[in-house]
Amino acid sequence: MRLGITGHRGLPPETERLVRAALREEIKRHPPEGLVGFSCIADGPDTWFAELVLEAGGRLEVVVPAEKYREGLPEEHHQTYDRLIQHAADVHHTGIVESDSQAHMAGSEILVGVVDELVAVWDGQPARGYGGTADVVAYAERTGVRSRVIWPEGATRD
Repeated sequence: MRLGITGHRGLPPETERLVRAALREEIKRHPPEGLVGFSCIADGPDTWFAELVLEAGGRLEVVVPAEKYREGLPEEHHQTYDRLIQHAADVHHTGIVESDSQAHMAGSEILVGVVDELVAVWDGQPARGYGGTADVVAYAERTGVRSRVIWPEGATRD
């Protein structure tokens, strides 16, 4: 099973706890042999998902939306990003240099294009900017990729 992740960044700690638990349960639904997780490994759900896939014995593939993508992530996330990219079995690139919303959507389109199912940590609200979680879910729907939305009871978003 090839699972991709998309989700909101900057979630509060209690929501992080709820989402991590829900992602763990989602990953447990799939046998580790043959499980491939695809992630852009941004801070938040992308990273939690990637870590859980590896912890479960699955394989991680990373999509890098732009050459300058890492620079645009919070500095405190760089070490985690570097660690996860080193554990990636394969890395996919968009060929875009600047890390902007266009690059992020292009990365998400690559991700959606190679997965059997998209896991979306999504509150069901419209995207706050182009390339947000709602846009990725809509793209998956348009291209016939099944999405599973995870938004646990009690989850909130700033």
